[in-house]
Amino acid sequence: MAEERPTGSAETPSVRDRVESVRFGVPTRGNRRLERFVERAAADPQIRAWWHMQQVGSERLGMSDHSWVHIQIVANIALRMLRLAYRSGIRPAMVAEHGMSERDAEVVVTAGAMLHDTGMSIHRTDHEAYSLFLAEPKLREILEGVYEEPELTVVVSEALHCIIGHRRRGQPYTLEAGVVRVADALDMAQGRSRLPVERGDIGIHSISAAAIDDVKIERGTDRPIRVEISMNNSAGIFQVDDLLATKIRGTPLEDHIEVIASVEGETEKRLMREFRI
Repeated sequence: MAEERPTGSAETPSVRDRVESVRFGVPTRGNRRLERFVERAAADPQIRAWWHMQQVGSERLGMSDHSWVHIQIVANIALRMLRLAYRSGIRPAMVAEHGMSERDAEVVVTAGAMLHDTGMSIHRTDHEAYSLFLAEPKLREILEGVYEEPELTVVVSEALHCIIGHRRRGQPYTLEAGVVRVADALDMAQGRSRLPVERGDIGIHSISAAAIDDVKIERGTDRPIRVEISMNNSAGIFQVDDLLATKIRGTPLEDHIEVIASVEGETEKRLMREFRI
């Protein structure tokens, strides 16, 4: 989660330069289907251009990072949580409902994470729904030869469920969709909020995000997944209680994840000098 976040400059780099700078990868751990999917998707010029446009849209609105860096972090967190879950005996939908494998669940989760914000290239409002009609034909194109029918349609459909399920009231039904939804909320570590704060976009969202220093996902003791959030200021509780908790509630992960947030150090960091209305 230490990727370099995009920054503005006096000379705006060209679209081609920004797109060609993208580097995307996840730990595939010998999953050949996942390897083929990630290799194809990460090299696809249209997907890279969507990631560029997602960030353009977020910068127009003064929002936090939605670039390929966000996508990479979400994909890695989602895979980490999925693997911790099924190692603890929690079966993903690809196994429990379709008789496929945990490795197929990894493809579904990665596909959902990679394309969950694609609709931001069109508009922020209802971007999750826009992501669906962009992602469906692209997933079929990228997964051609990796899966045959009817498994192809199952993988695509479950990936689309991950995409629509990440919205605030998305009601994800599967473990796969649940981990993508929660992983999206867990991209809150130091750096993601830097641009809004530097631009002077001061509010509870930007200030609370700036209070988060680090996020760690580990194997839990009481529950399979333990999330440890380090804060430099107690304002970060808004991120944890309002945003993260909302994303966890109602998902298949709800009873399998514990979140511990703590303020590091003896004194809290000052995040702003004053606030005016």
